[in-house]
Amino acid sequence: MTSERVNPPGLSPPAGFSHAVVATGSRVVFLAGQTALDADGKVVGQTLPEQFEKALTNLLTALTAAGGTPSDLARVTVYATDVAAYRTHAAELGRLWRKLAGRDYPAMAVVEVVRLWDVEALVELDGFAVLP
Repeated sequence: MTSERVNPPGLSPPAGFSHAVVATGSRVVFLAGQTALDADGKVVGQTLPEQFEKALTNLLTALTAAGGTPSDLARVTVYATDVAAYRTHAAELGRLWRKLAGRDYPAMAVVEVVRLWDVEALVELDGFAVLP
């Protein structure tokens, strides 16, 4: 995939995301929502950062299995049960993202939801990638 991150000067400077991603490739991978489920289907982690790390790991595991890499991500949506807590932990969540996925940020959105499928889940990530 070739991708171009577009961050126009007229918009607020992005931190941990890109305003737009122009991706050219031949395969699109749609990634299902991933929470902090372990291999036994149990939510692991008590804190938002712990669950975010596991959910992102799960998303990247699915992407890797489909033949992609983190830099192939074009779009990710984060669903959080508490956006205020997400903002409080933003610096730590950013460090976790960079550790696991690098600095080629996709276009992103964070959306607050009342709850997720698993009551214990605090965060869910889904998205899509464009592969060569």
